[in-house]
Amino acid sequence: MVIFSAIMLFILAGIAEIGGGYMVWLWLREGKPVYWGIGGGLALAIYGVIATFQSFPSFGRVYAAYGGVFIVLSVLWGWGIDKKTPDLYDWLGAGICIIGVSVMLFAPRQ
Repeated sequence: MVIFSAIMLFILAGIAEIGGGYMVWLWLREGKPVYWGIGGGLALAIYGVIATFQSFPSFGRVYAAYGGVFIVLSVLWGWGIDKKTPDLYDWLGAGICIIGVSVMLFAPRQ
């Protein structure tokens, strides 16, 4: 249950961060109304709060591991929302990141 909870929190945080950043991008780069930027800023703030619900005791480890999850979610976001199909190297890199995240979070420690 702890692993499932950690994964769900990482996914929620990723959606908030990527979605918030994307909304700010659309506002500043593609001329969307200012409320897109405000909504993006709120989503980014929510991302910061979501990450604090992780049960792992180390801030640095949680954020480093989240970085790997963020990479995978960014590839999926680009594919699903931006319609940019990932290539073999995108998937290979994302897989390597998930392996690294798993080592960081779930390796036995003293």
